[in-house]
Amino acid sequence: MSDTALKVADYKSDLKPIWCAGCGDYGVITPFYQALVEVQAVPKDTVIVSGIGCSGRFPYFCNTFGFHGVHGRAVPTAAGVKLARPELTVIAVGGDGDGLGIGGGHVPHVARKNVDLTYILIDNSIYGLTKGQSSPTSPLSMKSKTAPYAYVEEPLNPLQMFLAYNASFVARGYSGKPKDLKDLFVQAIRHRGFSVLHIFSPCVSMNKEITFKTMNEIVKPLPDDWDPTNKLAAFEKAMDTGTFWTGLVYREERETIHDRLDAIGERVGRYQDLTELLKRFR
Repeated sequence: MSDTALKVADYKSDLKPIWCAGCGDYGVITPFYQALVEVQAVPKDTVIVSGIGCSGRFPYFCNTFGFHGVHGRAVPTAAGVKLARPELTVIAVGGDGDGLGIGGGHVPHVARKNVDLTYILIDNSIYGLTKGQSSPTSPLSMKSKTAPYAYVEEPLNPLQMFLAYNASFVARGYSGKPKDLKDLFVQAIRHRGFSVLHIFSPCVSMNKEITFKTMNEIVKPLPDDWDPTNKLAAFEKAMDTGTFWTGLVYREERETIHDRLDAIGERVGRYQDLTELLKRFR
């Protein structure tokens, strides 16, 4: 890293974001750049892994290493990158369909392993890129291309799920509050362990029921005296579906899988040259 401090421009690629005009994702990527500046993440040592969906374009707009994977595989791919190269800053980005639908089965296992990476789940309660089908977080009242008379499946509660999965860092933000998002990004990246940040980002093109106006009426920051170590209180806030509480909901400092693997390596020894290991099986 050079002696010159990195700036926002250092993290922007030559490709400009091409989301729909007014998309909430613009309110996510700008504070994300600002957070990278604050933590001074070195671009060549930073990897952004994404899934499918509007949020899947994130790596293209960032001057870092990036991997645009298949649907639902952002989190396990990011975990593989971090386990192979633990010195890197690894960030996974996906939407509600990508992370809670087809990829939902991966999240609890990366959470229980406490892999040291940051997972940004951008939720708009709709499949926006594929033109407006109901998603795992669509409310029952919502009409969509796949539910023209109203949705009939109970929506998932991402915050409650992440707490139940025992993620060591759980936060929630809103793209209409980018300043708050920047602070949450910084905390998530600096946290040692699996950090998950659930962000609601209204889709202005396909979701006409959950808009910035309706969200502004229910978004509320956690109290100033909030204790992020109180898991039972965190569950209570997660179960309050009438208010969209934002901020650092829960944080726990505990061993990561990297700590445990290092401990095993110290105990049983490491092979610096794989040819020595392979000789044992000849």
